[in-house]
Amino acid sequence: MSPKARTNPTARKVVGSLGVIGAAAAVAGMGTFGSFTASTSPVSTTVSTGTLSINLTQQGYAIPVSTNNFVPGDTLTRAVNLTNGGSPFSAIALSTTAAAPTLLTTDLTNGLQMAVKSCSVAWTQGGTASAPTYSCSGTTTNLGSGPISGSLQLNGLNSLAAGGTDYLTFAISLPTTADNTFQGKSAALTLTFTGSTATGGAR
Repeated sequence: MSPKARTNPTARKVVGSLGVIGAAAAVAGMGTFGSFTASTSPVSTTVSTGTLSINLTQQGYAIPVSTNNFVPGDTLTRAVNLTNGGSPFSAIALSTTAAAPTLLTTDLTNGLQMAVKSCSVAWTQGGTASAPTYSCSGTTTNLGSGPISGSLQLNGLNSLAAGGTDYLTFAISLPTTADNTFQGKSAALTLTFTGSTATGGAR
């Protein structure tokens, strides 16, 4: 038998012996660092996220609405009911965007203006479909006014609270200061009420 053939069986035995020794050392180590443990009873905690829901319904004459031959001093008014169908809000804003900017929306002083009011009860509607009027038999509150382009923060709304409803009118007007440069202009407007929650904090 050659020297090479005699060496291989020995090499296998040595390797096998090292493996056994290593395993034994591992078992001894596990016993050396043992410790007692204890745990508390489970504490049940449930976290549920809120649901944001804000609903807009029309009162009386239909929206959307189109009006022609608007001149300085004219006002277009419509009524809506705003209801919170979910969790409480910290703020609600009315924003208006124009499909294509024109002088009616870019001139913040002489261009179209927006005013929002609330009534403590539902508005009483009069007039005609093309020129409705609204009167409040309860308490009227001016919620905000300003240029048509941008956002109005509406404060003190009932709809900030879950289940709350506000009876609102929005009025779009063209100031009497609008001059001849406003002739022949048009604006396709989108009005959106947006509710937001408060910044997260400790509970």
